[in-house]
Amino acid sequence: MTSTPTVGSPSDATTSGARPPVVMANPNTLTDRAAMGLPETFVARGPAWALRNHQDLLTRTPEELVAVAEDPRQEFATRCAAGTVLGLIGDPRVRPYSPPMAEVPAARVTLGLDPGAVDSVLEQWRHAGVEREWIAKECPQYEADLAAFRIALHPVTNAEYRLFLEETDAHWLPSSWRFGVYPELLANHPVWTVPAEAADAYAEWLAGATGRAFRLPSEAEWEYAASGGDGRAYPWGASFRPQCTNTVEGGPLRTVPIGVHPGGCSPFGVHDMAGNVEEYVSDLYRPYDGGDRIDDDLAVTRGSYRIARGGSFTRFGDLARCRRRHGWYERDIYAMGFRLAESL
Repeated sequence: MTSTPTVGSPSDATTSGARPPVVMANPNTLTDRAAMGLPETFVARGPAWALRNHQDLLTRTPEELVAVAEDPRQEFATRCAAGTVLGLIGDPRVRPYSPPMAEVPAARVTLGLDPGAVDSVLEQWRHAGVEREWIAKECPQYEADLAAFRIALHPVTNAEYRLFLEETDAHWLPSSWRFGVYPELLANHPVWTVPAEAADAYAEWLAGATGRAFRLPSEAEWEYAASGGDGRAYPWGASFRPQCTNTVEGGPLRTVPIGVHPGGCSPFGVHDMAGNVEEYVSDLYRPYDGGDRIDDDLAVTRGSYRIARGGSFTRFGDLARCRRRHGWYERDIYAMGFRLAESL
């Protein structure tokens, strides 16, 4: 295996012309660093780099900072710095009892992957160690009639999850909170890694606290919300663009504040449906109607498992595809989060 990444931020990766790391092996057979294509000497940058050249943002109002963080005309470092300041002073987008939601209309949509496209997807992501059976799980294409629903504009954040723990005395501490200590500086970053049961319990708690029908989205709802139902490969379009998402290709190899990749929004204006953290849905894995059951790494090691969608900061862009079906393999490299849906 060879690997040559030197990125510290998305702007580094996308302006240097650097090629993606070459993995060429099933990442589940490699160490975490090797699976991310990282040399042993690589040192990622911490949160401070985002603010170093943007101290002027410390005087901005929260509303001004949100505008900067979600402005696609700004450089990533500027957007991330604005999001970092929001995490320190209070992010108005983080509303635990009334999360910002997008309206998704009822529709009959075509989801899943045409079996004839498996080879081309596999060839595109061969460098990331993708195996045929992982893509075959997306087949065949099928039609679904979906009722109107709402989906959260952002994944659930550390701040929101902390409130849930305080209100319920639940014992599901995220493994990303080192020694169980709440990461105060990352309040508006997505929470990770929690089990699917914790995501279910969070939705149930919030539904009870608000009287609203919060829940996790179904797998079909998630894919529709990410793609708009027009068959696009990624929330933003047909081709992978590392500057639109937080994956290994662009760095910075950690979570970033919600909403700082506005170019990656879905057709319904939903943020972070590709990259940052993976997201549980409500469905357990099963083959689509007319498809074959795939006994891949997850099925062999976990048997029945909850489907997750979207990519993460620890994984390559193949997981950022709207159709990609995966789950928790119980390794540090699997950054598992979630977002809410709401029945109407």
